[in-house]
Amino acid sequence: MVRSRAEAVLPLDVSPSGVDVIDRVVAILLAFRTGDPPLTLTEIANRTGLYKSTVLRLTAALGHHHLLTRSSDGRYQLGILNYSIGKRYESNLNIGDVLLPLMRDLNEKLGETVAFHIRSGNVRVCLFRIDSRFSVRADVKPGDIQQLERGAGGRVLLAFCGQTGDPYEAIRNDHCYLSMGERDAETAGVSAPVFGPMQELIGAVGIVTPITRMTADQADPFTVSVLDTAARATARLGGDNTGMLAALARRQ
Repeated sequence: MVRSRAEAVLPLDVSPSGVDVIDRVVAILLAFRTGDPPLTLTEIANRTGLYKSTVLRLTAALGHHHLLTRSSDGRYQLGILNYSIGKRYESNLNIGDVLLPLMRDLNEKLGETVAFHIRSGNVRVCLFRIDSRFSVRADVKPGDIQQLERGAGGRVLLAFCGQTGDPYEAIRNDHCYLSMGERDAETAGVSAPVFGPMQELIGAVGIVTPITRMTADQADPFTVSVLDTAARATARLGGDNTGMLAALARRQ
């Protein structure tokens, strides 16, 4: 099928609404990626698949509403209203309402204990947990305090808080970490990061299981499922899941 340049090119995880002007506006806003310098009109047109004349008209309207700003050299960047909306969204958000249904889905699919950890100073704390459906299970409870330097969740939190060296560079590239017997010789786990607005690290979601049920050779389907859950959670919490989707594509 030949795509008309009047039809906006949306990211793979965003489906068209059927209201063309909204789809075009969303495509323009999503053309700005984390870490990007300001974009030219041509770059926005190339990323969205829209005519330059359409982009020019819509960017002027977005600028009027402070969703975009235009610098003196003619380049565009996201405007302050995006930050204001993001902070309002964040203040009204109960992350449990987003995370717990996704964690239950992951538990239903894999049967294993699913846990969500946040960083608190130099330790990590289990905020949410869904019990394994197996009688033999890894024991993780909400409120449990664990080390950051051992186990999948802690390693992921350190990696995306800027820890340097091995294995943290690889974790940032893979957007996940597989732990085999680190925290406990009889348990294994895999975790991935969850981000919110402004790409703030919220925590790490993952599974923990007896090592007999997830050896290194058996881990890839578990990892794919955890990555998928983290990507969905990040999208619903207002973060950028591009890196996780790319990591997923490399594994599938």
